[in-house]
Amino acid sequence: MHLRTGGTDGRPVLLLHGGGVAGWMWDPLTARLRPGLRLLVPDLPGHDRSAALAYHSHDATATALERLLEDEARPVAVVGFSLGAQLAVLLAARRPDLVDRVCVVSALARPPRARGATLALVGATAGLAGRDWFARLQGRQLSVPADLLADYVRTSASLSRSTLLASIGENLRFTVPAGWCTFPGRALLLAGSREQRSVRASAEALHRALPHSAVEVVRGSGHDIPLRRPDLLAARLHALLDG
Repeated sequence: MHLRTGGTDGRPVLLLHGGGVAGWMWDPLTARLRPGLRLLVPDLPGHDRSAALAYHSHDATATALERLLEDEARPVAVVGFSLGAQLAVLLAARRPDLVDRVCVVSALARPPRARGATLALVGATAGLAGRDWFARLQGRQLSVPADLLADYVRTSASLSRSTLLASIGENLRFTVPAGWCTFPGRALLLAGSREQRSVRASAEALHRALPHSAVEVVRGSGHDIPLRRPDLLAARLHALLDG
C-alpha cells in the first residue's frame, strides 16, 4: 500500500481517504494543520498509487493498516472520510491499543435497504469512472478544488470494476462494530447538514453506541467536508488532539 508521510516525528495522525479519491484529498487539510504532527497518508488498495492492489474488504484493509500503525512509537489519531471513516471506526474498535483519538467524517453505519440495486447500478456504470467528462462532473459534486481536479480524474481512471464493487459493497454493508462501544479514547463524529439522512442518522447511531463521543452537524456542507471546509476540520482536529 502506497504511504506518504510528512511533518515531524511528533504526534502521529493517520488520514484515511474515501472511496474513489486518494491521499491527495487531504492536501487542503494538511496545509492548515499546525507544525509538529507526523502525518501518515496512504492510498488505500485499489486507489491511485495503490491501484495495483485490488480492494477486497474492510477487514483486510484494516489488518494492513494495523500493521502500519504497529510501527509507530505511540498511539495514533485517525481521521477518516466516508469509506475511510468506516475504517477509522473499525480500527478504533479493534485496536484501541494503537488508536487513542478518532475523527469520523461522513461514515455510513446503517445499511440502506436498496443496496442490491445500488451495487447493480455501480456494476453497470463502472466504465464511466474512467471517462474524463464523468470524473470532472463527479469531482465538482465532491467540491474537489481546481488544483486537485487532475488528481481526481487520474484516480477515477485507476479504479477497477472489482475495486468499485468491493469497496462500495463494503461501504453499504457496514454496521457499528461490537468493539466500538468500549473504545476508551476520544471520538468526534461529523456529518454535513446537506448529506443524505442515512449519513446523519449513522453519526447519531455511532454516538449512541459510544456516549462519550462528540457529534456535530456541519451546516451548509454535503458529502464534502474535508474539501469544502478544511478550515473547520483542522480546528476540530486540533481540539481533539489537545483535549
